[in-house]
Amino acid sequence: MRSLLTVLTIGLTVTAIPAHAAKVVGANLASIGVVPGKSGGTYTLPLGDSPQTFNYYGAIDNNTYTVLNNVLESLVEYNLATYKLEPGLAESWTTSKDGKVWTFKLRQGVKWHDGQSFDADDVVFTYNDIILNPGVRANQIPNLTFGGRPVKVEKVDQYTVRMTLNQAAGAFTQPLRTFILPQHVFAKLDPVKNPEKFMQAWGTDQATSVIGTGPFKFAGYAAGQKVTLVKNPTYWKTDPKGTKLPYLDRLEYLIIRDPQAQVAQFLAGNVDAVNITGAQFPELKQREVAGAPFKVLRSKALFGSPPHLAFNFDAKDPALAKVFSDLRFRQAMQSAVNRRRIIDDVYNTIAVLPGHGVSPISEWYVNTTRALGTFDLKAAAAKLETLGLKDTDRDGIRNLPGGKNLEFDLTYGTDSTIYPPIATILQNDLKSIGVKVNLKGLLVANMLATGQAGNYEAMLYAFGDQPDPQLRREIWQPGQALYYWHMGTRGANGTLNTAALQPWEKRVWDIFDQGATVVDPVRRKALYGEWQALFSKNLPVIMVAKADNLAAVRNTVGNFVYNLGPIPTYNTNTFIYLK
Repeated sequence: MRSLLTVLTIGLTVTAIPAHAAKVVGANLASIGVVPGKSGGTYTLPLGDSPQTFNYYGAIDNNTYTVLNNVLESLVEYNLATYKLEPGLAESWTTSKDGKVWTFKLRQGVKWHDGQSFDADDVVFTYNDIILNPGVRANQIPNLTFGGRPVKVEKVDQYTVRMTLNQAAGAFTQPLRTFILPQHVFAKLDPVKNPEKFMQAWGTDQATSVIGTGPFKFAGYAAGQKVTLVKNPTYWKTDPKGTKLPYLDRLEYLIIRDPQAQVAQFLAGNVDAVNITGAQFPELKQREVAGAPFKVLRSKALFGSPPHLAFNFDAKDPALAKVFSDLRFRQAMQSAVNRRRIIDDVYNTIAVLPGHGVSPISEWYVNTTRALGTFDLKAAAAKLETLGLKDTDRDGIRNLPGGKNLEFDLTYGTDSTIYPPIATILQNDLKSIGVKVNLKGLLVANMLATGQAGNYEAMLYAFGDQPDPQLRREIWQPGQALYYWHMGTRGANGTLNTAALQPWEKRVWDIFDQGATVVDPVRRKALYGEWQALFSKNLPVIMVAKADNLAAVRNTVGNFVYNLGPIPTYNTNTFIYLK
């Protein structure tokens, strides 16, 4: 047996020390401004909408995740300075010479919020009965399938878990950031036999029943108003001075749907920090310079959610479905996206040209900006002409084969500062080349379900980037649950409908299937480079822009970590303190 660093050379440090609960954190985070803080106080943040549930695997919902990031924990976690994975609930691990068998030593002495001990039973149950359960909506099967088979998870002893892969994998530890749930709470629900019953557990009416091992625990939920978390007094992390973490006594999320209202509440002193947009940046920066008691922070986005324009290959109108599936139409739409105007006017210049599924600051990024082309409505119109989409009845709107107008609904999120102006720009520009766009607004929280159900024609939406492309497999690999622009590639029970694949989609499927099991980092980079090239050429969706991260935080807040902006499935509130 040898260390992960030796076998895969992907930068993980394995700490082979005797198992115990306490972990000192913060000593190696000085480069990003983390210092020992003081205990006490209430920290208040805005939440964009009411959580759909408090069951992490019961729904795909960012508001649910934001809250539970403070409550639940995973086997491994990020070091926020180096951005490498390091021990979490797993204190150390080793892997076999062939890279297929991984053995995790779990941290002893960790307690669930109800006082029960955390051990191997929790890990084995969470993986086998929930994370790898096809009946559970937010399962992680795609990210944990290697060589055609899901990882095998077994208990060795009370504090040792063995995971066996069918084939070695270069990014295996990345999806191990998924959260562990208490076996003693959920085993009685038998999620394998009753996944629906499991997903109903820990609903929003059961907030105070929710438990984890994390730094905060639930104190209450006022529906549509506020989520209240309080300090976990038995949490297992300390700072370098031995002070128990978290520093805060209380963490509150105020549910404020309107981004403008979130900023207003921040300026009124009712919330302590807020993520902002480029449009909001100038006024807040002017206030900061004039002496306001807060700072405005900016960072390049490793994560972030670059908007894209998607067309439903399986639209209910067969004439539209045929047009949307034709690359020439998507190429026309690519030329009709005025990215420079969107970056200047919508993002107030605080954005860059996007990557194709990978952030421009990622180590995996291949520069595909040339494939974005330039804004050229004449070229867009000419491409539509090659499709035979002409204004045959001379009413200013092109006609589909059969005579109907070339028009479609564009679904977008109304409760966003970004989507509405982008949608309006697209509508106006497309009108000038004879394409009629009807704007159809929805709450952002409802858009993904609408997309997966196929109840749209075109959609303006966004998915976040991740450090490793394999973590986005569920989005970008045809046939997966989030590949919503061509759900016809998804067969019964989540299988792949190969008959629906276009040739380039078949190659993308192969790339992600290989990428899950290839260990050599050079080969992995070549595979994902090929995928980005295929993406930029075939346009499954049309990427729009990649915003920088912006936030405003009150001067009373210490250790506000924002070097990479908001970090999904990671809790940075452990270090926050009030000065």
